[in-house]
Amino acid sequence: MEEHELPVLLVNEVGGICGVLEAHVDFLKTHFQLITMREFLENKNILSKNVQAIYLWWHKPVIDPELLQSLPNLKVIANSGVGMDHLDLKLISGCGIKMANCPHAVSSSTADTGMALLLASARRLVEGCHIAVSLDTECFAPDWLGEEVTGATLGIIGMGNVGYKIALRAKAFEMKILYHNRKQRKEEEEQAIGAIYCKKIEDLLQQSDFVMLAVSLTPQTHKLIGKRELELMKHTAILINISRGLVVDQEALLEALHTGIIKAAALDVTYPEPLPRDHPLLKLKNIIITPHLGIKTRKTTRMITEEAVANILAALNGLPMPSEVLPD
Repeated sequence: MEEHELPVLLVNEVGGICGVLEAHVDFLKTHFQLITMREFLENKNILSKNVQAIYLWWHKPVIDPELLQSLPNLKVIANSGVGMDHLDLKLISGCGIKMANCPHAVSSSTADTGMALLLASARRLVEGCHIAVSLDTECFAPDWLGEEVTGATLGIIGMGNVGYKIALRAKAFEMKILYHNRKQRKEEEEQAIGAIYCKKIEDLLQQSDFVMLAVSLTPQTHKLIGKRELELMKHTAILINISRGLVVDQEALLEALHTGIIKAAALDVTYPEPLPRDHPLLKLKNIIITPHLGIKTRKTTRMITEEAVANILAALNGLPMPSEVLPD
């Protein structure tokens, strides 16, 4: 490849449901020659040796052995988010391909989403909106009440970048903060947010008024919250999930919400996404479900693309990647 030629970057498509955002294309084209999966498949014999990098947007294109084998000069795959559970990291690494995610770009907006769901669920904002705009509403019932947030106990499961930023926001609401994590945070980090470490997840569940899930999906966190864990929570507690749908046993959650084992739930993630339109969770009044809004702001999506580009360029130039992901 001549020096003036830009490296070739493979993306799923431009625009559409699973394509890179059209607003980011000009920026990407300043650094790369862009080709879409459709263009690649139509000219596979010509283009297969040219592709040096892949940018995944919402898990697309699908990375499977067939695609990897067809790209002999692929050096790096950059993911547009933090979670890597949709990738076979050992397979990719075994092919000599580097991987990166975008933990720095997504943490603030995801934490904002978590707090928004906490507040909306506690104060029953969605139900309240429906009452306020209903043609059948003649008065507002004085005994239609929500839960207090100020002074309540928030239990955060997963104290990485996102979890820590949730704690910073919760501190501003004068909440008592508990957390459970694989590793305890440094003492100065705990003191900065007033957080107390719970080595046992059971202790956190039993004490918390709100439980916020902010973990990555791994074999260890798959259905981390099930029937047993839900029964440990207070009957007045609210569960918020901004991690991955499979971190919660949805059948157990459905039963817990239906029978009053916990008061309510707010989910930005489910499995699958979206849920089938006849799914029983959609019929409950004590749940809020949003369409995976965690990172969906103009600023954050732009920052994600910028972080991905920085990772790709570093890998192609033989430099340390800012957000490299290694297989366990």
